[in-house]
Amino acid sequence: MDRSRLIPLVEKIEGRRILVVGDAMLDRFVSGEVDRISPEAPIPVLRVTAESSMPGGAGNVVRNLAALGAGVTFIAVCGDDAPGRELTAALSADPLVTADLKTDPARPTTIKIRYIAGNQQMMRADWEAGADIDDATATAMLDAAVRHIADFGAVVLSDYDKGVLAEGRASKIIDAARKAGVPVIVDPKGNGYDRYRGANLITPNRKELEQAAGKPATDSDAIRDAAHGLIKAHELGGMLVTRSADGMTLVSEDGDAHHLAAESREVFDVSGAGDTVVAAVAAMIASGADIRDAACVANTAAGIVVGKVGTAACHAAELIAALHHKDLSDAEAKVLTDAEALERIARWRRQGLKVGFTNGCFDLLHPGHVSLLAQARAACDRLVVGLNSDASVKRLKGEDRPVQNEAARSTVLASLASVDLVVIFGEDTPFELIERLHPDVLVKGADYTVEQVVGADLVSGWGGTIVLADLKDGFSTTATIERLNKNRS
Repeated sequence: MDRSRLIPLVEKIEGRRILVVGDAMLDRFVSGEVDRISPEAPIPVLRVTAESSMPGGAGNVVRNLAALGAGVTFIAVCGDDAPGRELTAALSADPLVTADLKTDPARPTTIKIRYIAGNQQMMRADWEAGADIDDATATAMLDAAVRHIADFGAVVLSDYDKGVLAEGRASKIIDAARKAGVPVIVDPKGNGYDRYRGANLITPNRKELEQAAGKPATDSDAIRDAAHGLIKAHELGGMLVTRSADGMTLVSEDGDAHHLAAESREVFDVSGAGDTVVAAVAAMIASGADIRDAACVANTAAGIVVGKVGTAACHAAELIAALHHKDLSDAEAKVLTDAEALERIARWRRQGLKVGFTNGCFDLLHPGHVSLLAQARAACDRLVVGLNSDASVKRLKGEDRPVQNEAARSTVLASLASVDLVVIFGEDTPFELIERLHPDVLVKGADYTVEQVVGADLVSGWGGTIVLADLKDGFSTTATIERLNKNRS
């Protein structure tokens, strides 16, 4: 199948509205190095080097939908505590997300902390509620979910069995969606699938399928039979079974099965891959795709996120690149946004690679540019180039510049073997971009002193290196343009 035909549907995701109801939680990641055993007990000591937090559980479905360009309304419950406020703030920071988190003072916000050494998860610690959601909170949440349900292109129920979709609430939301003609996609939990009766699609993993069916499902035929039995028993529209390294199996209402092979090239972490699948399926269905095409895109998205560490999201640009049959580590996918670049850089760092950065307008690329970039690449393992946007170049160089627009300039830069990543920035200087990307090496031409290099104090402050590259005499974009104008006259 020519998967590039699906790209227009991926592009149509932008602007679609999707409702997500489910169990919100805060994911924390504590990363570091292990080089000794504790003298207090025979356990490794993690020397912490970094900490980060992000929305997890159903919140990760929301993150994935927003990364794909969809507008998301998220209805869930959190505690009246600092983690709940942190979770709400993190979700609300995305302009595509409307976070409607109801506060239950009797329940703490669910937190999952993963301790990671290198690429290996050492341990996970969970804080979660043991009590049911109080009646007032449950009523407010359900009312918010069904009140404007007809305004959405799809509804996602993300069930982590923390209480949000219990006590018949999932059934009531599905019934309201069916009456409004809105498709419902469910990421299930447990073995009581009757609460999902009438859903258009359900997305268990193989283990969850076995639990719900009450029998093994170790091969494609057994998976098809178990899924079809549940589809008939609970009046489901279909089932997409995720099978980790074995890909996915889509089973339709009439029992037909379609297998999709796994697409991941390099697996770092499968955490949250199921969230990516349900998000991609819902977004595609909302954009007008049928279930088979939606499953194909979801399979591609899952292959992208398992190459990242943590509860990661798949961005629309990554997905489109993959559907174009582009390897994400190849030159064709070198031009990325800030958020995508941060994920790529994090992956390089997990591989122990040193990240370098240089910047410029690079209008009419000449041998001087090529020499500087080659020297910059020699000083690091991976080179990121910050490229001034067209508006930025115009402010710096004048109204008649740039000669080539940012799309052309970034394409030429990305074609060079010395360049591993290109990020376009709109400010006059790359200071903010350097602060976000946190490079290990900062490279500029030797016509600057270290004190004059923008961001040198930042990079030196976190232990990085400043490199002043030798300049190749006789080359200048401005001089080239002047010669061309003189020749024309």
